[in-house]
Amino acid sequence: MPFDTHPHTSVGTGTVAVYSPWDEERWVSEPAKNPRRSAFQRDRARVLHSSGLRRLGAKTQVVSPGTDDFVRTRLTHSLEVAQVGRELARYLGCDPDIVDTACLSHDLGHPPFGHHGETILDALCADIGGFEGNAQTLRLVTRIEPKVIADDGRPAGLNLSRASLDALTKYPWPRAEAMAGRRDSGVRKFGVYDDDRAVFDFYRDGIDNGQKCIEAQVMDLADDISYSVHDVEDAIVAGHLDLADFAADERRAELFDITRQWYLPETTDAEMDKALGRLQAASYWPKEAFDGSRRAQAGLKHMTSQLIGRFVGAAESATREEFGWEPLARYSASLVVPETTAVEIAVLKGMATLTVMVAEDRLRLHDIQAAVINELAEWYSQSPDKLDPMFRADHAEAADDSARLRVIVDQIASLTDHSAWALYHHLNAGAEDRL
Repeated sequence: MPFDTHPHTSVGTGTVAVYSPWDEERWVSEPAKNPRRSAFQRDRARVLHSSGLRRLGAKTQVVSPGTDDFVRTRLTHSLEVAQVGRELARYLGCDPDIVDTACLSHDLGHPPFGHHGETILDALCADIGGFEGNAQTLRLVTRIEPKVIADDGRPAGLNLSRASLDALTKYPWPRAEAMAGRRDSGVRKFGVYDDDRAVFDFYRDGIDNGQKCIEAQVMDLADDISYSVHDVEDAIVAGHLDLADFAADERRAELFDITRQWYLPETTDAEMDKALGRLQAASYWPKEAFDGSRRAQAGLKHMTSQLIGRFVGAAESATREEFGWEPLARYSASLVVPETTAVEIAVLKGMATLTVMVAEDRLRLHDIQAAVINELAEWYSQSPDKLDPMFRADHAEAADDSARLRVIVDQIASLTDHSAWALYHHLNAGAEDRL
């Protein structure tokens, strides 16, 4: 029997959600350690103390780590997502520790160089099931992260509870369904590789295929809110983005095009223009150019705080209006995000995308990053003895070339931006360093 089989309650704003022993069950049964801690508190602690979470401190969010002392990394982004998600979970009555765990975990599978690193590795894995940061996250927490080993010797990763694994699965379907267009992920994202289906089927047992629990939906919205608000803040402080630029018709048109291309393909210019107008009309929207002064920075922080409250409050109100004031957990309800809120969030995301992610200097850097990852993959393929010890063992046990390539990709995905660059420069320092 799994540990923590008593029903666990979560207290929100005067509401209580009940989770069953089934929700608390783990893939590998574990003995009790501290009966005063819930299964979900243990899950959060495991992620918080994981090496994968620490590595996010040196991985790109939007602007590369090390460019200045202010910019967010994947780690600081994840901490901010967790704060937003935990508060919304508390308001809705679902367990804050489950949502916190999901939020802290949601980017663990991201490789060096941000989303562009995903694209490079996906091309490298085209013949073995592709690469996807969300699927890599599941692989990391259920297989790669060293915490629990089953009696039969198989790794179980952090061995999180069924409810926490379900909550961190943003896209609960395999690649085949995403590629076939049977899912509404928009960019064909997926959440599980074929060789990780055993654990996926364990925690998704009895759940309608493709349905997401409300905890996963809260995590997803918290990610979108943090992404939209904080990436705009980073872009402004770094000098990439001037909010006043979008007063010009041409610049607004560029913003609407990139927002539609990346985030909301069915949204019209008129809808986005109204969303931008609502944001610009807010009393906390900066009216003067950012000059780096304490006053300007305080104004920017005030804007980010108000926007987070605006978006969280809109989702909470809409969800309560549809589902009432009972505690909402697992599959008892769905998170409701008003269309106007979704468009406002997407427009903000579009601002950061337009001014940072597709800027000309960033695109030039992409070519270099592709060379780094591809050369590392080639080097590890030719010299598997250079893999980290646990990946070296996985490589030795791999049944075929496809499995061996997957291990090499696991190794590369675990690298930080800094370690990938350092290894690449080491390889290119001279022929003797390749030995």
